[in-house]
Amino acid sequence: MSEKLQKVLARAGHGSRREIEAIISAGRVSVDGKIATLGDRVEITPALRIRIDGHLISIRETADQICRVLAYYKPEGELCTRSDPEGRPTVFDRLPKLRGARWIAVGRLDVNTCGLLLFTTDGELANRLMHPSREVEREYAVRVFGQVEESKIQELTRGVQLEDGPAAFKTIRFTGGEGINQWYNVTLTEGRNREVRRLWEAAGVQVSRLIRVRYGDITLPKGLPRGGWTELDLKNTNYLRELVGLQPETDSKVAVEKDRRRLKANQIRRAVKRHSKVTSSRRSGGGRSGA
Repeated sequence: MSEKLQKVLARAGHGSRREIEAIISAGRVSVDGKIATLGDRVEITPALRIRIDGHLISIRETADQICRVLAYYKPEGELCTRSDPEGRPTVFDRLPKLRGARWIAVGRLDVNTCGLLLFTTDGELANRLMHPSREVEREYAVRVFGQVEESKIQELTRGVQLEDGPAAFKTIRFTGGEGINQWYNVTLTEGRNREVRRLWEAAGVQVSRLIRVRYGDITLPKGLPRGGWTELDLKNTNYLRELVGLQPETDSKVAVEKDRRRLKANQIRRAVKRHSKVTSSRRSGGGRSGA
């Protein structure tokens, strides 16, 4: 079955549909050697060749690809880029390898920020989740130096002027602290570069640590080590899809809890069965030997 070219390219992670429509209109996309036009449809086959600015892109298996989502605990010091010319570690280094697909980061975290970072194989999902119009809520745990006056808290929730426009926290909640280290949890619905740090700094408050703990309703999994990842089940994957107006998935690479229990029970039964056969064989052998 054929699909619109911009849909295929968006799903493969090459931009939003609107961005790809602009690229196609500019004559930068070719299909099997011919310049593509807006409205073209393609059928995914092994022989299909799509190029953007002359570079061959991979779209193999994207038509039948299951939407997968990872929750990754990004440590401080990792860059949100696929490769670094200086050889510094990136968030992609530890992710599981894929065939016929690639992991796409849902937004970015600053090199000095740690916490929850989502990855998906669905480019359209990633682009919609990142788009400011969706207003997906993010929550951060922030450690600051010193007591913060109530007037500054009010200022940060009313809004302050940053170099790229006004910004504000949706909520600020004090969560405790010792000595000069005070912890707050803040929420916002934008993902501008270093926005959380810049907001605090605009109020004259120094941030010493920043951890993203939630993206939408997806929280940083308890017990997940830094640098570790876990794949979201079908329920949480579909929560993200429906949040941005995409059709729910019907399949998942992750076994549901019932299937996990059944698998474990089957493993136990097989182990018991093997043990019974070995015991029975030993008893039979022992009887003949005594006779």
